[in-house]
Parts: sequence; C-alpha cells; structure tokens
Amino acid sequence: MDRISALRNIEDALAAFENGETDLAGLEREVRGTLRTYATDFDGELYAYRATGDDIDTTVVLAPSMASARERVRGLLDGGPDFDIERVE
Repeated sequence: MDRISALRNIEDALAAFENGETDLAGLEREVRGTLRTYATDFDGELYAYRATGDDIDTTVVLAPSMASARERVRGLLDGGPDFDIERVE
C-alpha cells in the first residue's frame, strides 16, 4: 500500500465516523488496520521489522536492513532494554 492509498483509507474512515456510520472503536480499528497494512505492505525499498523483548512492547519500524532496523529501534528506546529483531512478512 502506498502513502496516498493509506491516507485515502484513513480519510474514508474519518468520514464514516463523522457521518455516524461507525463509532470511535470502529474508527480506531479501521485506522489501525490501515497503518498495519501500510507498514507491512510498504511499496519501496524499506521493510517492516518487529522488535520484541521482555521489557518492551512490540515495536515495528521500517528500515532497509535488519541492522538499520536495530539502530532505529535503539534510537526510539533511547538505548533501553535488549530486544530481538525479525522481519515482518
């Protein structure tokens, strides 16, 4: 999914919420689903990587490589706890 498609899907979800066709929980599910699809079906040279560990919530980042993903997660966690990285397919 490209950025424009993701934004259109979110815009549609917001319109449905504003029109009373869905509630806040439905809007959140739709937006969350759109963002997850965008991250895992990204059109480009970046891939989704998931970081997991005992002391962190699951964190997903886009990066060109596993090493780059590790650095991005480290930056988000300010060095923080140990974690594992895996590519999301």
